[in-house]
Amino acid sequence: MWGRLSVCGGFAIRLARHTGMPPRQIKNRPQAASLPHIGVTLAASLLAIVLAGSLVYCVLVLLAVRSYLSAPNPIENPSQHIAPDISVLKPLDGSEIGLEENLRSFFGQDCPKFELLFAVRSDQDAAISVVRKLEAEFPHVSSTLIITGEPPYPNAKVFSLDRMLRASRHNLLVMSDSDIRVSPDFLQRAAAEFADANISLATCPYRAVGGPSIWSALEAEGMNTEFIGGLLVARMLEGVKFAVGPTIIVRKPVLAAIGGFDRLKDYLAEDFMMGKLAAEQGFGAILSRNIVEHRIGSQPLGPNFIHRMRWNRSTRRSRPAGYIGQLFTNPLPIAIVILVLQPAWWPVLIPTLLLRGAAAWATSELVLHARLHWLRLVVQDLLAFLFWIAGFFGNTISWRGRRYRLLRDGRFVLLKP
Repeated sequence: MWGRLSVCGGFAIRLARHTGMPPRQIKNRPQAASLPHIGVTLAASLLAIVLAGSLVYCVLVLLAVRSYLSAPNPIENPSQHIAPDISVLKPLDGSEIGLEENLRSFFGQDCPKFELLFAVRSDQDAAISVVRKLEAEFPHVSSTLIITGEPPYPNAKVFSLDRMLRASRHNLLVMSDSDIRVSPDFLQRAAAEFADANISLATCPYRAVGGPSIWSALEAEGMNTEFIGGLLVARMLEGVKFAVGPTIIVRKPVLAAIGGFDRLKDYLAEDFMMGKLAAEQGFGAILSRNIVEHRIGSQPLGPNFIHRMRWNRSTRRSRPAGYIGQLFTNPLPIAIVILVLQPAWWPVLIPTLLLRGAAAWATSELVLHARLHWLRLVVQDLLAFLFWIAGFFGNTISWRGRRYRLLRDGRFVLLKP
């Protein structure tokens, strides 16, 4: 140790002789001592600029909620419209919590003429018994069950939809996941919106309902605040140039015009691509006023984290610029990082909490009619920020027991075991 000190002392003396300054003065130079502090202040200042952008985004969410709710609402009196014939396409994969009640909500629709089509991969699928039970309970409802076999291309859901599309008889299609639950007048309300001949595609916003797992409840909080907020802002600024599952309503000619499901078979985010391609073809699309209920189940920690990573990585591949822009949708984590760097800047928390809370309350309570849990919101915001960072790394995902590699253009390929 003394040898190291002597070397350092000798270097300081030689440097002092070269600069004409005594060693003690060099040791106490304020410029060198302040460099770390300057770096911290600079980082905090840059984050403060990002935070300002995030708060502007919160204001945009509030304006987008107002724009959405103030637009003409054709579904207020759905019975005034003559309902067209509707085909409901339901891809299924095994049994899940609440599946029977989810499907029963579609069997019990108060609609003059509609048909239900279900698709499973194998005749051993546990969902078959649920479908058969409901078919016996609702004998007046036209229902068809299709066993597809193994899908010949990566997106198994798209293969199921394609098989059901070929068997469907009606022009207006409702594509809805197995974990969706709807009100008895859902199809009537859909028909009311599509009474406008200029409407070709509609995305239904969903109210996420978590299960007993805390991880599921946290994810539902994020869907009801951050995710829906992004959809509303996009609608206000650019129009609806997207579609998102888990419920999409579309006219058959639109699918034909974009190349059918064959055009979508290699994309993980096939719903987003459907809306994007339809917009490029000039078809009118809306964010529906027809709210559905998304029962997201009750995944434990591991499966929930895998699901979140799949969501983030697929979003990064499908919309790379939009994914980077999600930085501005996380005001609370950014404010906390600023406080870690500069505790004296604590007042930034006041506008952050007020605006983030107002935006979350507006989307959850006013738009989706879902109760907002404030403590869950804080935890979910921090967790979502960490997953957003993690989403920049890795290009493989796990989905229904298989592993896939995501390509740069949003497509994905199955990896061999």
